[in-house]
Amino acid sequence: MPRESGEHEVLRVIADRVRSGSRPGARQDGHRVALAIEGGGMRGTVSAGMALALHEAGVAHAFDAVYGASAGAITGAWLLSGTPEQLTGWAEPVYARAMIRPSNLLRGRPMVDVRNLVEYLYCEVTRMDFDAVLANPIEYHPLATDVQTGRSTDLRPHLTGPAELRLALRASAALPFLAGPPVELAGRLFYDAGLAESIPYRTALAQGASHVLVLRSRPAPSTGMPAAGTATATGTPAARPSYGARLIAATVLRDCPEALHRSFYARDHRLMHDDALLAQYDRPAPPTAGAPADGQGRPEAAVLSVRAATDAPQVGRLTRNGKPLKAALEAGRAAVDRLLRPLGRPTAAP
Repeated sequence: MPRESGEHEVLRVIADRVRSGSRPGARQDGHRVALAIEGGGMRGTVSAGMALALHEAGVAHAFDAVYGASAGAITGAWLLSGTPEQLTGWAEPVYARAMIRPSNLLRGRPMVDVRNLVEYLYCEVTRMDFDAVLANPIEYHPLATDVQTGRSTDLRPHLTGPAELRLALRASAALPFLAGPPVELAGRLFYDAGLAESIPYRTALAQGASHVLVLRSRPAPSTGMPAAGTATATGTPAARPSYGARLIAATVLRDCPEALHRSFYARDHRLMHDDALLAQYDRPAPPTAGAPADGQGRPEAAVLSVRAATDAPQVGRLTRNGKPLKAALEAGRAAVDRLLRPLGRPTAAP
């Protein structure tokens, strides 16, 4: 995999690891390389296509850890399950209909039925090897939002067995109202990761990642992104929350701590901040000895985001139609293929 002028540092390290045949648990380069997968309901089909392309290109073993938020946590589990080709299931209507079930509202059940998806479909129909995920030498880090603190929480310490892994998958995607009540795991209640960290790169950096590849499910913002330094990632949103957000806060989240309300209201603001910061990280200049430190004396990490093409078909959080979902999966796949093409198509070392 030859190096190109202007090659991003994240791609350089991945290329070097693939070429050398480096494997998790036996690294020689001193780096910690993380994969961060954005969710977003059925928008996660896009980032699932990206993860599938990484597997097909033979580069998945170049990562030391996989961080996933919401649907991205599900994709991360499939990537590490031993059967990552099952990621194509994101584009299958049976998959979407197992999770997006509008008729449930008539029965007083959640419309986004993550429990049915994880506890039935993944256990009885398209079986996920949960033990393989837990045993994979690549660390698995599903994120969720702690109801008491409103903070993004890494659920990895609680993954003591397959049952706990399934609870973590459900917790990471437990959208207020749409997906029902919070999920209890290890004596704590958790809602969807997106309330606190919808793009799970910040936790990866906080835990020492030196390089992060971010798989984005959302399209690039059109215009008007704020400068990354204009607010903190947990700052107060500048605009009044939408009517829908205020309604959910006043009903579903009514009895939840104020910390969760603040995190919930700050989602859009946080996303704008992340978009602006990630756009700065995408510049190809690698970190140097004189680069800004991360607060712990280490050079600033290298982070690279992947998005589908601007003209790619768009899907929504609740899309169930197979045709646009298939197009979204292929758009994600194509985005990673384009990313790797200048390096030559990577293949695993023999």
